[in-house]
Amino acid sequence: MKIQIFLKSFLIFFLFAKIASAEGVKQGMNHGDDHQQIFHAFTLEADVGEARDGSSKGFDLSGWVGGDDNRLWINSEKKNYGKYEEQFEAQALYSRNFTQFWDAQIGVSHDFSTDFTTQKLSYLTIGLEGLAPQMFETKAQVFLSEKGNYSARLKQEVDIFLTQKLITQPYFETELFAQDVNELEVKSGISDLEIGAETRYEITRKFAPYFALRYHTKTFGTADLARQLGQRVDNFIIAIGIRLRF
Repeated sequence: MKIQIFLKSFLIFFLFAKIASAEGVKQGMNHGDDHQQIFHAFTLEADVGEARDGSSKGFDLSGWVGGDDNRLWINSEKKNYGKYEEQFEAQALYSRNFTQFWDAQIGVSHDFSTDFTTQKLSYLTIGLEGLAPQMFETKAQVFLSEKGNYSARLKQEVDIFLTQKLITQPYFETELFAQDVNELEVKSGISDLEIGAETRYEITRKFAPYFALRYHTKTFGTADLARQLGQRVDNFIIAIGIRLRF
């Protein structure tokens, strides 16, 4: 099962990459060399703080390399919220722009560690990323793990300009599973929810310190399981950090 999933996922990823390459060459032939230029944009956030039962630290790297229509997205995020909550994930996704504000994405993800466990899992990942109404930046992803488990994640955030340089960014993120996954200690349904806000001061567009408030909680059956195992169900985090763009 594991080998079949990965052969299929890498084959799909390879085919989409070949299509993107061919499309880029075609655009260059039809419209000139400007359409073959390669650009990039990355954002890195790193912070430290305090959770209810210990220190908090983490980083979030997200960005792309490519042109207007076809891009390679790289995402990597690590969270450590006190004693129990830890996640470390990396993604490589082919992204194709199909409307003015939306990209379709396909690729692979890998969990180096997950909440409460040391499980390491890889996933075929399919998603959408773009701007929803009211300028909400939205990322929706569906995952198929190497063990055949399905899950999904939704995250939305929006920038609210308090001044030209002072910006607060409220957000929420939730994850759900199609079935119980004993290895990850999660139950089917919505497994967790995180809400929070980051308030940053943009000294320049490329450099901004920020202050963050976050609340993370297990939900429904996953929360009941955590209580049975004597684990923390929710956590409140205060952190300060630096945001870089390059």
